[in-house]
Amino acid sequence: MSTPRTRTRTRKSPQQRSGEIRDAALAIAREDGLSALTLRSVAARAGVASGLVAHYAGSMDELVVHTFRELVASELDEVRVEVALEDDPAARLARMITTVLGSDHDDITLVWVDAWSLGRGSAALAVAIEEQMAAWQAFIAGIILDGRADGSFRTDDAQAVAWQILAMIDGISAHALTRGTDAAPFAVRLAQACETLVGAQPGSIAGLAG
Repeated sequence: MSTPRTRTRTRKSPQQRSGEIRDAALAIAREDGLSALTLRSVAARAGVASGLVAHYAGSMDELVVHTFRELVASELDEVRVEVALEDDPAARLARMITTVLGSDHDDITLVWVDAWSLGRGSAALAVAIEEQMAAWQAFIAGIILDGRADGSFRTDDAQAVAWQILAMIDGISAHALTRGTDAAPFAVRLAQACETLVGAQPGSIAGLAG
């Protein structure tokens, strides 16, 4: 007579469990936005009880902030890598525009749109939003300053122009997401506007964004 096999349960470390919960939150946010993050949804995705999510995440506010920071910071890192493939400032600006308006960035656009809304009721999220927007502005300003240094751009206020370009990118992306359309066709128009803002030769940026 055979005896039934006893399954050995492996107890996961706090680091493993915490990592699973954070990974579950990242996956949900990519698919459905930050607003979809709840104790129940994260628990279901991670395959644990809601109480464990509360235990390891601290609070949903903390988990939302962490998820936002990780996703949007990762996007900026990816864009930096893409832009670094170009030597010329005009080409780098064009590469940045076409990259961020690509459909494969729609998930992060949704994260941003949700963050702007949820940040009104979360001081911690509002701080994270400001940090990440400032990082994007500094990145764009750096490209503009490089263009000024080599004479291809002529603007006296790279910082303000960078904010304006960032606002246009965010606006186009958010509108396309809301309307269910593609933001990519607007890359050339945005590039043309950027040429005026940075004081570049007509076609020097737009000609590379088509």
